[in-house]
Amino acid sequence: MTDKPVSPLRQRMIEDMTVRHFKEKVQKDYIRHVTNFKAFLGRSPDTATSEDLRLFQLHMTRNHVGAPSINCAIVALRFFFKVTLERPDLVRHLTFVHEPRKLPIVLSPEEVARLWEAAPGVKYKAALSVAYGAGLRVSEVVSLKVSDIDSKRMMLRVERGKGDKDRHAMLSPHLLELLRDWWRIARPQVWLFPGLDPINQMSTRQLNRACHAAAHMAEITKRVTPHTLRHSFATHLLEQNIDIRVIQVLLGHAKLDTTALYTRVATNIIRDVMSPLDRLTPLQSGGAKPSA
Repeated sequence: MTDKPVSPLRQRMIEDMTVRHFKEKVQKDYIRHVTNFKAFLGRSPDTATSEDLRLFQLHMTRNHVGAPSINCAIVALRFFFKVTLERPDLVRHLTFVHEPRKLPIVLSPEEVARLWEAAPGVKYKAALSVAYGAGLRVSEVVSLKVSDIDSKRMMLRVERGKGDKDRHAMLSPHLLELLRDWWRIARPQVWLFPGLDPINQMSTRQLNRACHAAAHMAEITKRVTPHTLRHSFATHLLEQNIDIRVIQVLLGHAKLDTTALYTRVATNIIRDVMSPLDRLTPLQSGGAKPSA
């Protein structure tokens, strides 16, 4: 069985993404969005007009496509028309959709402990511990190598994190002991958390499934993913009065505004603020007049 031939137009777009070092997943997403536009159009996308693109966005909106998906499609189409076709004038009607910023789901320390205990195996317990103990993204957890553990400096090296940036993450003594226990059991050679085939790293899907299974076994009713542990890491640090700029560096956030979101879920910050009502005297607040 031979592979389906790639059209010259698609090949050119792939080359344009490759020279810009787009990751494989990003390339697949861009191709998928352009393919969806082609299906809507009913002909080759290089024959589209600006009105066709406007109608496509209207079509997605009327079909209740979520704001994140619409915005991803717009980014892909802008790249296709601006870079591959060199027709930036066609995308002037494409408009990004505002995405409501939801509060992140955060586990309590007790729920985190229950999640660990319910993890389906030592490997997954160690991997979920890294997600919480170092605040890593799921893609960063599964990409860790044994050589990324720096026990002398008590750091984890994160290679090519979000935005293809390298950084260091914290390595607590307790997390180091958990990782040493895992290493003694499995003796991983390259990847800290190998996949079903030890040559490859564990997939993000594997870790997500293990996390969902652990949350179910621990009877945690919140919607839990490995990223929930990253949210919990940041929130718990903030509740310990760690400077938000330090947390920004640990998370690898480019903007402080992104990290500041956790001030909205850090319960100690909410509890410690005195309500204006508490500053009123009993008489001002409508209470009984104090006796002489």
